[in-house]
Amino acid sequence: MQTESHLPMHETDNGQPPIITDRAERAVLQRNWLWRLLQPPVWLLARTWLRVSMYGQEHLDRTRGGLMLINHQSFLDPVLVAVLLDRPISFLARDSLFKVPVLGWILRKTYVIPISRESVRGNSIRTAIERLEEGFLVGIFPEGTRSSGTDVRKFRPGFLALARRTSQPIYPVAIAGADQALPRGAWFVRPGRIQVVYGEPLTSSERERILNDSDDAGLAELARLKVAECQQQAIRLLQDPATRSLQ
Repeated sequence: MQTESHLPMHETDNGQPPIITDRAERAVLQRNWLWRLLQPPVWLLARTWLRVSMYGQEHLDRTRGGLMLINHQSFLDPVLVAVLLDRPISFLARDSLFKVPVLGWILRKTYVIPISRESVRGNSIRTAIERLEEGFLVGIFPEGTRSSGTDVRKFRPGFLALARRTSQPIYPVAIAGADQALPRGAWFVRPGRIQVVYGEPLTSSERERILNDSDDAGLAELARLKVAECQQQAIRLLQDPATRSLQ
């Protein structure tokens, strides 16, 4: 475990240093001004129009950062994973989105990291590792493209570059119902019900395997199955509303 003296002190986007929760670990719990401005109206839409619920948020260690491996159902996914939490998430998103007027500015100001499919191991990975060390939650979609229904597609192994270079927890996270709210080709968000499940972090033995096993395809499948398990739980919660955790 790293001590505070070994961790660089970086400022968050609002010019404020990350919250230090104790001498051994740190977590960025403060959201910058733009995040705080956008979250209330988005939260209201998420809770009323999409009826988003979250389950398993207690698995997220509030004393440190963490890497989130998330299934990808729609363009709404980053919003759905983050909107009900009270701490920011730094997502990786394709660099072409940053060229869109206004949207690109919003992405930069809400901690999003641009990533190019042609240079997966470049500056984007280094920036993501820095964010993890600073105490951010970092979200990545290893499928690389959108899936739908109960299907979690094959994971691309690029996420292993992050998983092998951080000591922060690695969380499987799953979304169910987003593909119905905003399916491929849709121009408008439909009303629906969406469930987000934050799974337990990978175990010590699973982390050890990621560090020492050279079978990238097998490791990607291990992570995919962990996310798929969370997705099945999310689907069950959607089918049985009485068991849902409304936060």
